Amino acid sequence: MSQMSGLMTELNGLREQGQMTWSEGEHGWVGMPDAILNALASDGYDECKRETTTSHPDRRSAGGVWQGVNRRTGSVAAAIWVMRPSADALVFIQIDGQPVASPGRAPGEEEGGQG
Repeated sequence: MSQMSGLMTELNGLREQGQMTWSEGEHGWVGMPDAILNALASDGYDECKRETTTSHPDRRSAGGVWQGVNRRTGSVAAAIWVMRPSADALVFIQIDGQPVASPGRAPGEEEGGQG
């Protein structure tokens, strides 16, 4: 799993402000997809693909996919999200094909300290 460093300042900011939290049981992030995608864009990833799916009965968004490329570095970011009954979605983030475990901390380290 990948760890995001100071290069991902906006994504790290969302985590530090509690706007996205790591769900160990689901191995993904809980947060608002638009906020996470905007953070990736602010961190240098230009959107090149975005698709959403809708549920059949009520046409509400059920989830989606997003891809962005950092034209300066050639790095590729991807996010897949699944809407949940709560307001926040479950979001899976990859950078260059590696899952992002938790920006600003090492994989396996628990929130708030060494794990």
